[in-house]
Amino acid sequence: DPSARRAGPPEPGRPAAQRQGTVTRAVVDDDRGLRDDVRQWAGLVTTGAWAALASVVMIVVQIALYVAWPPPETTVDFFELLLAHPVRGVIALDVLYIVSNLLAFLLYLALAVVLWGVSRSAVVVALAFGVLGMSAYMASPRAVEMLTLAHAYREADGAARVALIATGDGMLATWTGTAFDIYYFFNLAALLILAVLLLRSSVVTRTTALWGLAAAVLMAVPSNFGTVGLAFALASLLPWAVFCVLVARRLLHLAESATSSAHTDVKRRSVAP
Repeated sequence: DPSARRAGPPEPGRPAAQRQGTVTRAVVDDDRGLRDDVRQWAGLVTTGAWAALASVVMIVVQIALYVAWPPPETTVDFFELLLAHPVRGVIALDVLYIVSNLLAFLLYLALAVVLWGVSRSAVVVALAFGVLGMSAYMASPRAVEMLTLAHAYREADGAARVALIATGDGMLATWTGTAFDIYYFFNLAALLILAVLLLRSSVVTRTTALWGLAAAVLMAVPSNFGTVGLAFALASLLPWAVFCVLVARRLLHLAESATSSAHTDVKRRSVAP
C-alpha cells in the first residue's frame, strides 16, 4: 500500500494503535487528494473514460474492416483502390488508427489526473513520452499523399507512371518507417509507466493494472517487424481492450463521486448560518 509506505516505518516506541492511526490518516489524506484532483478535472476524467470505451469500439470496427476489406499489397493496388473507392483506400492507409491514437491519449490524460498524487515526476515523464510518440505517429500516415499520387497516376503515361509508382513505394515505406517505430516504443514507455503507477496506487484494482501492464509488454515489438510484430500487435488488443473497459468504469465512478461530493459541499455551505 503506497499510503502506508508514505506514512513511514513503524517507530519502536509508539503504540500499535497510534501507528495504525497514522496510517489511517495517510490513507484518508490520499483519498481526499484524489477526490480533489478528480473534482478539479472532472470533465477531463469523464472524457478520458468515454474515450477508453470508444477505443474498444474502434478496435472492433478496425478488425471488421480489415477482414471485410483486406489492404492492398502493392503501390499500384493502392492507387487502383483509391481511385475506385477513395474511402476504402484511406481506411486501408490507417486513417482510423489516427482516431484510435487520439482516444488513447485522452485516456492517458485522465490517468495522469488520478495518478498525480502517486508520483508527479513519473506522470510528467509518461505524458512526455505519450506526446512525443503521438506526434511521431501523426507525421507518418500518407493517406492524402497517396490519394494525390493516385489521381496523378490515372492521368499519367507509361514513363510517368513508373516514377509515380516509385514515389508511392517511398510513401508506403515512410508510413511504417522510423517515425512509426518511434511512436511504438514511446507509447510503450508511456503505458508502461502509467501501468506501474497504477500498481503502486489504490486508484484501480491490481488486476486492472496488470491488464495494462500486459498490453504494454506486448507493444514491445512494433507491428511492422514482420510476422512476429503482427502477432504481438494482435495479441496486445485483448489486454488493452479489457484494461480500457475496467479503467473507464473506475474513472466514471470517480468523476461521479467527486461531482456528487462537490454538489453536497455547495449545499452545506448554502444552508450554513
